[in-house]
Amino acid sequence: MSLYVDIKKSLGDFDLNIKFEANQEVLALLGASGCGKSMTLKCIAGIEKPDYGIIKLDDHILFDSERKINLPPQKRKVGYLFQNYALFPNMTVAENIAFVVQGSKQDKIKAVTEKIKMFCLEGLENLYPVQLSGGQQQRVAFARILASETKLLMLDEPFSALDSYLKWQLEQELTSLLETYQRATLFVSHDRDEVYRICDRIAVMTKGNIDVIRTKHELFESPETLAGTILTGCKNISTAKKIDDHTVFAEEWELELQVEHLVSDNVQYVGFRAHFFSFAQKEKNIFEAEIVRVVEDTFSFIVMVRPKGSNAKPLRWELEKDQWRSLDQTKLFLSIPEDKIILMKK
Repeated sequence: MSLYVDIKKSLGDFDLNIKFEANQEVLALLGASGCGKSMTLKCIAGIEKPDYGIIKLDDHILFDSERKINLPPQKRKVGYLFQNYALFPNMTVAENIAFVVQGSKQDKIKAVTEKIKMFCLEGLENLYPVQLSGGQQQRVAFARILASETKLLMLDEPFSALDSYLKWQLEQELTSLLETYQRATLFVSHDRDEVYRICDRIAVMTKGNIDVIRTKHELFESPETLAGTILTGCKNISTAKKIDDHTVFAEEWELELQVEHLVSDNVQYVGFRAHFFSFAQKEKNIFEAEIVRVVEDTFSFIVMVRPKGSNAKPLRWELEKDQWRSLDQTKLFLSIPEDKIILMKK
């Protein structure tokens, strides 16, 4: 199953200008609130109409502005799972599933029986949504989507209103369900950890545009753009200037850094993740650190440091509590490994 999207839509504050393709995978749309993630899904589902472009699912045209094609939502075979799962409150589990099945009464009975078994809902057939747990509601919503013979699944922040414990339980169930789906899935979120655990590829969105699309491993190892680096959770970012092919000057940290990768002429920022500091004295990029602040987190310490004697912007360093307590904090030398430095353009 292949989804192709190339659309534009004016949103007032900015224009949605999206182009991507998704195959048999879980593709994340990762971005800050208000960047156009949900609007993209609504355009694909037929809830909103783009101003211009084309949306194609396999050989099935869902929208084409030039050919004046704009299929209604019920004809797009797109499953759109909202945060609250959008189950009909006045229908039982079985009735919710049967509602979307096309065909005779026997077809509906057969589909309901299959989906009840597939999603482990035996014994819940005659219960209403209010009588179900969050996990059960999620499974019913998935069962209903698949019973409609959807060719594309779209999930719009399905865990955002849940507490951390329930969120984790539902995430495990969702991961198992997606493994059996075997079709294209779009997953909208602003939670980088959630996206990393669930998705195969990630499209980074900012103000209606896709900055970059990469596999999750490629994106977290080398985000390339400032927006991508921030969204992947990097806490240490400084403006930078190229010195030579393997050296940059991090202006805000007041550090000259040797870099493993080739430094391009358009580099503007340098980044470094807070848990990658090293104590190896033979490595490059060593500096004597001055401790600015120590913050105790739940299971770690967050230590803000900067080159001793400077007024540089502090860097964030995260380490386990036992490790921090065992260190000689009076004379502290840290190294920024060459292969862990992130180079970015804007």
